[in-house]
Amino acid sequence: MVPADQGGGVMRTALLTGPVDGLDEALAAVDAFDGALVGGLLRPRPAQAAGLSELADAVAGTPLAARAAEAAEKAAAGAAGEEHFVALAAARAALLGSVHDALMTRVDEAAGRSRPEETAPAPEPAERQTANLSAAGRSWLCDLARAGWQGIDHELVSGAAQVVSAMLPDPALRRQATLLDGFAAELAACCPGASLERIPVRRWADLWSRAMLLTLPGATGASEPGTATGRLLPLGVDVHEHATAAQAQVHAVFEPADGTTPRLVRAAVSVPKPDTVVEAGVWQLLRPHMALLAAVSEGRSMELSGMPVTAEGDLIWNDGQARPGGPADAFATARVALSAATAPAVAPLDRHPARIAEPVFLEGYTAHEESGTLLFDVAGHPVAVDADRIPTAGPLTPEAVAASGACIGLLRWDAGVFTVQPLAVETTVRRKAVAVHGGGWAGGTTDKAGVKAEKAATDAVKVLRERAGRLLRK
Repeated sequence: MVPADQGGGVMRTALLTGPVDGLDEALAAVDAFDGALVGGLLRPRPAQAAGLSELADAVAGTPLAARAAEAAEKAAAGAAGEEHFVALAAARAALLGSVHDALMTRVDEAAGRSRPEETAPAPEPAERQTANLSAAGRSWLCDLARAGWQGIDHELVSGAAQVVSAMLPDPALRRQATLLDGFAAELAACCPGASLERIPVRRWADLWSRAMLLTLPGATGASEPGTATGRLLPLGVDVHEHATAAQAQVHAVFEPADGTTPRLVRAAVSVPKPDTVVEAGVWQLLRPHMALLAAVSEGRSMELSGMPVTAEGDLIWNDGQARPGGPADAFATARVALSAATAPAVAPLDRHPARIAEPVFLEGYTAHEESGTLLFDVAGHPVAVDADRIPTAGPLTPEAVAASGACIGLLRWDAGVFTVQPLAVETTVRRKAVAVHGGGWAGGTTDKAGVKAEKAATDAVKVLRERAGRLLRK
């Protein structure tokens, strides 16, 4: 079965290598502010004051101009309050949002893709208790900014624990709580800051500014989701695995039953996990929560009926509103329907270059290594391959990618360049074209390596369940 829309298109990779106007200047202003956070803003030095001014100057002429200028002045004098730190975080986010938008314009041009105008959800009034907890979170973040990354210690970082504990039981605050908890854990692992040889300056500033803005009233408000009825054609699975959690995110093309334009959507499932369950074993934890994973593994479509979907293209998955469809080859979908599919809008607070992950299709390239980096040479224009993101929970390997001639991947932007994260490739095995998918083991496998990994995970989970059972019986 092939997609109904017989469109198509060629990826214009030349557009991905050219300079983007204003990008370097915007990132330089962000870096200047991030450098000011390293030493802290309790008693800023002249170099830090200059970094603050550079951020404020970068948003001059925007609605943030007056607030950012005042905030930079107060912070440079060591007299910044919560409202000033919020203004600085907003100015930084606005600059990175402009970088995101410029890069996405380039991506859409290269892919021949259209995207609707962004619409921000109307803020929802926060309950008093919720507002108080969010304010407590902002207060801790302000203390971090004053101390700076070199000034963090266990006493300061542990101040987040009480706030996180109070937030976690409330579903409306779980997103903010998870971010604060993860940020605090990362800082705690690096205490004391004065002894750090290397500070992840951009990353910690990203986490700080995002957390600051997410704790504002209405920041996480969302519009009512729509519904999706039609056929879902999977493209590939992006797997994220950490010591205590795993997530599978399926990227797909959705063809509405009413015949309107196909659009790009995502469906994700996340689960907690013990650190002993790794690689292919994570599928055992993910599989029971999403029938879509079996469809991906079997190369089938899914028929959706009234499935909730957000304006950002995220399906709020419910197995009861989906049933298996006919065969659907991911590479047929990529060749025929991907370039014609409309991309979803991006939520305002998600406009950050690190969050770019656009499904693309490349073929007719030659793969070669240069300075230890795998490159796809597409019509004379090299595109770097992010082989480090290839999941170990599937049959896709860097060797298969290097031997491929067609690739479904996610276009990302990192360290100043666009890269492709492979989700699936077509390669030749014994003179026959073979598709290798990173999510090939999602629904189960007979592959020897996959079976071995799943058995090890089964044994680990069985032991943990027995131990948990004994503890509960005591």
